[in-house]
Amino acid sequence: MIRLFDSVHAEVRDLTLRDDGRVSMYVCGPTVYELPHLGHGRFTLVWDVARRWFTFQGLDVHFVSNITDIDDNIIARALRDGVSEAEVARVYENEWWEAMTRLGVARPTDAPHATQYVDQMVELISSLLASGVAYPTSDGVYFDVSRVADYGLLAGQPLDSLRAGARVEANDEKRSPLDFALWKNAKPAEPSWPAPFGDGRPGWHTECVVMSLGLLGDGFDLHCGGFDLKFPHHENERAQAVAAGRAFARHWAHNGWVMVGTEKMSKSLNNFTSLTHLLEETDARAYRLLVLRSHYRSPIEVTPATIADAERALARLDALARRFALPALAGQSLEVKSSFHWEGLGQGLLERVAAKLDDDLDTPLAVALLFDAASSANSLADAGDEDSARGLALAVAALFGALGLALESAGDEVDEASAALVRQRDQARAQKDWAEADRLRTELAALGWTVEDSESGTQIRH
Repeated sequence: MIRLFDSVHAEVRDLTLRDDGRVSMYVCGPTVYELPHLGHGRFTLVWDVARRWFTFQGLDVHFVSNITDIDDNIIARALRDGVSEAEVARVYENEWWEAMTRLGVARPTDAPHATQYVDQMVELISSLLASGVAYPTSDGVYFDVSRVADYGLLAGQPLDSLRAGARVEANDEKRSPLDFALWKNAKPAEPSWPAPFGDGRPGWHTECVVMSLGLLGDGFDLHCGGFDLKFPHHENERAQAVAAGRAFARHWAHNGWVMVGTEKMSKSLNNFTSLTHLLEETDARAYRLLVLRSHYRSPIEVTPATIADAERALARLDALARRFALPALAGQSLEVKSSFHWEGLGQGLLERVAAKLDDDLDTPLAVALLFDAASSANSLADAGDEDSARGLALAVAALFGALGLALESAGDEVDEASAALVRQRDQARAQKDWAEADRLRTELAALGWTVEDSESGTQIRH
């Protein structure tokens, strides 16, 4: 049984599924008006890992993650750049998918765009107006949060407490400062859509309600996103579904922030580092490994030091892949446990790692077990037990593949002189001339090569 921390109940709970063997999963995606930052990279990696693990364990996952392609920020960016809102969304959505591809994030089953669902949003807002849960003002349509008895459930606070701490806003037509916009009336030179309550465009909190229910159906299993979306965004989604009489998400899960000093990283704080820039400077797998080494609910700080440490750890894994000529797994493909042969040490490793990942996706402990297993595989090979070593190494590669981390066995380009020394050393080892093999190792090391022994022969790398 897979267990996750449920944000509503504030405890780790069994992930009970609407349909046996199937997971319906929604993750709030990006608003495309800027390059993605490291926080975006983290939330996509966290829920990509969860999706991959569910799939690896034999579940059929319907994974939906949206694209917000119209909102205030996109309009402001278009005005600043002197281009259309559609052009802003197109450019930065392309940047988003390029970054996701480099991170090895598998494409969602569905990636709906907000502008494709405006008709369904208009229908929802019309029903909320008809039932008196929503009300019109001079600038749009607002949701009356007092009409939802348990409003504030995801915030963990009652309505009166939230109202007392709410920011006072300029719009004195709102019944409460907590009431939120469902629809914004049309303004000159801004995109708008027709609606019976006046031309305009949808508010941000409405799009995910219609997209998640439209694609996954009532009572879908899991709604995920960054911790910063828990309130008010996710609570406002939930409130609309409740008011419309629809069963919404059965479970809620949220990941922690990327920190800069004592502050979370975000566009609004103007302290974000471009994910695009990071991926130009380092191996994208290092960022995935850094994320895996932190529990998804804990904050992480991404610095040159933490990235460098992840790169060093990644080099150890790649050395294992070279030594045993391990297959490259992960990327856009989703690995499944039944595709691999598990026995002996590999079976034991699978059981220990699965116990950690099934229990609130404890990737730090799972990764620690995998690194220990990698060391054991090398030790077994050094002791001459090549069969056990290779079986364990293959299990390490398969389980890292299940987490989306591909080990790379490709070595550096080798010049002919060094290649000749490698051939001579392999011949010396075959003849059990260990003194000559050691001399040739020293000669290769003097040329700047790191020398490793594998069942396929001498492996060298810089």
